[in-house]
Amino acid sequence: MQGCEYQRSVGEPANPIWPEYWQSDWTMYRVYSGYDKFPPPYAGKPPAPLKDGVDYQTSHGATFYDSSWRGKSGEGAMVERYDDYCLPIFPIDNHYSCKFISLGDVAYFVAGEGRPSWMPRLCLFSPLNHPPRRDFVKHLPYSAADSERIGKGGQAYSFWISAANGYVIQVGASPDRTADGGILFGYGFDTDKTGKIMPQSFYFSGYPLDPANAPIVSQNYVGFSPTQPSQDLWSEVAGIDPTTLPACQLFNPPAPKEGAEKLGKAMRKRAPTWGDIGRWKQ
Repeated sequence: MQGCEYQRSVGEPANPIWPEYWQSDWTMYRVYSGYDKFPPPYAGKPPAPLKDGVDYQTSHGATFYDSSWRGKSGEGAMVERYDDYCLPIFPIDNHYSCKFISLGDVAYFVAGEGRPSWMPRLCLFSPLNHPPRRDFVKHLPYSAADSERIGKGGQAYSFWISAANGYVIQVGASPDRTADGGILFGYGFDTDKTGKIMPQSFYFSGYPLDPANAPIVSQNYVGFSPTQPSQDLWSEVAGIDPTTLPACQLFNPPAPKEGAEKLGKAMRKRAPTWGDIGRWKQ
């Protein structure tokens, strides 16, 4: 690796590039049992003998991406919509709908039905979190083992990051490193009927303890289309001054007024989140 870019070895495929813009539905699998024996990426739903509702939860959503967007906050726009169940990377129950809207460097969070009482409908997720660049895969190492799990024509790129220091501790999703305080980030591609390489799945570590009980999460794309999304998708936050919004408390939610005993047990046992990378201390 030179800088933050991985140099591909002889025999490894060239880096896939995202289309200029695209949109896709996806199915999200929150895998909470058997993930160590059946690691991602998944060619479809998690393989047998894992069972829906017993070993994993299935939910749905969609992503809309436009790298051509330009504004005062930078370049690139992206919306990730989570139906019924929000992104389970935070130490809270994810049974509520939500959206992440990124315009340039500013990322907003919009919470929907079922959100906790303390959570505002709209908050500032990050003032410096732009949508992935089209060539972001150059920052990930190629994994032959992960690619094989997608199937013929599959290409997968992943690593485990140490939450303690932010360094890469392993290439490839297997073996599982959740118990070591590792955090997985992986992206899979597959070849379509025309021979083009297209996004297949985004697989990663969620928050492994209860809640949200999501050691492994995979978003598998359905109906991926390299077409330009409607600009109305980000009109919900267009023109809003992000400095006027409250900061989101997703990684460090406030203590509930009720259930102090249950909270005490949870506080005695914590796991790293994406927000802890590079500064996690047991």
